[in-house]
Parts: sequence; C-alpha cells; structure tokens
Amino acid sequence: MTPGAAAGYIQTSMLTKAAVALVAAAAVLGPCDPTGIRPPKGSIAGTWGGENAGLIADDTSAHVHIACTYGNIPEQIIPDAEGRFDVPGEQNITAHPVDLGVLHPARFSGRVLGGRMTLTVALTDTAVTLGPVQLTYGKEPQMGPCPICRRIR
Repeated sequence: MTPGAAAGYIQTSMLTKAAVALVAAAAVLGPCDPTGIRPPKGSIAGTWGGENAGLIADDTSAHVHIACTYGNIPEQIIPDAEGRFDVPGEQNITAHPVDLGVLHPARFSGRVLGGRMTLTVALTDTAVTLGPVQLTYGKEPQMGPCPICRRIR
C-alpha cells in the first residue's frame, strides 16, 4: 500500500467510526434533543424554557408564560404515546401593563419529543391563540422585557 493510499484508508476508517458514533448518539438522545436532558418518563414535570416563553410543571399542575401573558393548568399534563397532550386551563392575556385579573378558559396543547416541547394556548371564549412556542426541558425561560415574568438578577 502506498503512503497516499494508507492515509486515505485511515481517513475513511475514521469517518466511518465517527458516523457510527453519531448514529449511536442520535439513538440514545432521541429526536431533536441535542442536550440529552429529558423529563421523567411519562411526565413533563420540571422547568421548560424558550424564547419569551416558559412552563413550570409538577405532578398536579402547570404554570405557563408566553410573552407578557400567564396561565395555569390545574392538572398534571400527561402526554400520550406519541407525546401529544391537550388539557384545559386558564390564560390571562391582559396581564400587562395593568393586570385586571381576567382569566380566559383555554386549551393548552402540544407535543413533547425527548427534551423538546411545542406548546400552543388557544383561548376558548375568544379567537386568540398564543404560539406555537418551542420549549426545552431544563432550560431557564428567556423572558423578554415584560416585568411580570422577568427574574431580576
């Protein structure tokens, strides 16, 4: 084998090993989940964060912020076998600049794939829909300039 052929063989072998490692990592991490951080199996309990959106859930309820609005879900969110969910709750879309305390009935729906969630909030007494927003499990919500949702650091 010539020196050039040997170098080509080594490069091809290294690329093959890298490709196998990438496929194995994708199988372990799941779809669209580069962090590998996931909620407990069958649950979404924990903090989910995104750009101008966040969801904090436990085994009895959840609290949601999308832009300068907030809402509550009075039950555990349990995704089906395909990761989909659709639960009732209430959303306040007029929380800022003066919160009048008007909570609208709403449906919170979406899908969880690994450590990623797509969330949409549809008010059922108006035509208002918020989202869809993309959230990541274990990520701190990156809330914009809304003073009701920002954590002062």
